[in-house]
Amino acid sequence: PVQQMKAGNDLIMPGSPKQAKAIADAVKNGELPMETLDENISRILKVVFNSTVFKGYEYSDKPDLKANAIIARQAATEGTILLKNNKALPFSKPGIKIAAYGVSSYDFISGGSGSGDVNEAYTISMVEGLENAGFPVEPTLKTIYSEWVKQEKAKQPKRKSFMELPPLVPEMPLDGQTLNTKAEITDVALITIGRNSGETTDREVEGDFKLTAKEKSLISKVSKAYHAHGKKVILILNIGNVVETASWRNEVDAIVLAWQGGQEAGNALADILTGKINPSGKLATTFPMHYSDISSAKNFPGEELPGAKEEFMGRMSRGKDSKVVYEEGIYVGYRYFNSFGSKTAYPFGFGLSYTTFRFDNLSLSSKNFEEELTVSIDITNTGKVAGKEVVQLYLSAPLSTIDKPVIELKGFGKTKLLQPGETQIISIKLSSKDLSSFYAGRSAWIADAGTYVVKVGASSEDIKASGTFKLEKEIIVEKTHKVLVPEERIDEMTNVKGSG
Repeated sequence: PVQQMKAGNDLIMPGSPKQAKAIADAVKNGELPMETLDENISRILKVVFNSTVFKGYEYSDKPDLKANAIIARQAATEGTILLKNNKALPFSKPGIKIAAYGVSSYDFISGGSGSGDVNEAYTISMVEGLENAGFPVEPTLKTIYSEWVKQEKAKQPKRKSFMELPPLVPEMPLDGQTLNTKAEITDVALITIGRNSGETTDREVEGDFKLTAKEKSLISKVSKAYHAHGKKVILILNIGNVVETASWRNEVDAIVLAWQGGQEAGNALADILTGKINPSGKLATTFPMHYSDISSAKNFPGEELPGAKEEFMGRMSRGKDSKVVYEEGIYVGYRYFNSFGSKTAYPFGFGLSYTTFRFDNLSLSSKNFEEELTVSIDITNTGKVAGKEVVQLYLSAPLSTIDKPVIELKGFGKTKLLQPGETQIISIKLSSKDLSSFYAGRSAWIADAGTYVVKVGASSEDIKASGTFKLEKEIIVEKTHKVLVPEERIDEMTNVKGSG
């Protein structure tokens, strides 16, 4: 913790008595200057002083639960992402007979553990949401799965802490005859794959990022049975983190990324599946083809260090102290995949709709940047149903003495609900900070002089229009404190193709 304080990592959350004692002892023996600790504390107090609690905000403790549920449902639908759709969605007719597979269809995961966990009043499962919308699921499967979930959960040990992830209920084995019978009597299959998420636990590659053998078997068997009868299979991802999709996505007809949608998750998902709401969510992360494609995979989890495990929240930490080299530098997520041309399963910003959109008439308020610049574009619904589109503005900065990603997201905006044939102008402003890059040697954010390329599109790999503007003279946007300086020199990844 002493090195953390010196580096400017002011808050150890939640911390332990052992760490607090180490800091106090370091101040007493002179290892940690009092001036450094004062700087740590002052930056924390600045946040506290600006908080609504410190300013005396009066809360009623009388939440409008009905209104909050409406907002929760809307947030879940707006964030739901359609990854694949081979004429499977939305449901084509009322009274469609649905078979729901996968334990998470009946035991939907509303959110993660730890500080992100809340005591929600209820959680609407996918099956409950469909039934609320007038689409009951096949009753025999519902009974079998409900009993399976109940029995398997009864075997699980009691959680020792709210920080602890509850184990996933394993998938229930299904024989070929049962699947064939259900495929004959129902119209469509829904499979839900779930993943718990939370803090204090690193993810695993096997059985977490990758689907388990039982999950893959379920997808394969259900898909073969239903496709043999000319029927569609829709897969729902009830997850908090990215999973591998490339090895199995071709087996299903549609993939809906529902995330962990909170207490109204099932109702929100039913809105999407039935076409009551047109999906408009976009990926805020990249789905790679393989784990090894991720820029940090090579160095994680790093070199294990000797010493005892730290106690955390009254129990021993599950992790081990390790030294991790952040060799990837700025090339994290889409900045890496786009800059190095690495193939993705689904790129950053991706998300399908039940309709189509056209991007027209890109315009820039000026050809020369002065304080700010506005980018505008027309978005037209060219399909047959109403929908929303998310306009994404990426920027390519001029070459300089430092590495830069090929593109970086600098702004986005979602349209209103556009009717077929309707057009809306979306405008996004760029500031000098949007143009800037961090120069470690100068400890400052600087907007370089030169030509910038504006790229507007539907995802980081689906650019619809582009334009340019110039900045005549560099702008020092912000000078920074000398904090978080690495103790050892790191040979960071560079874009050998050249930046910008």
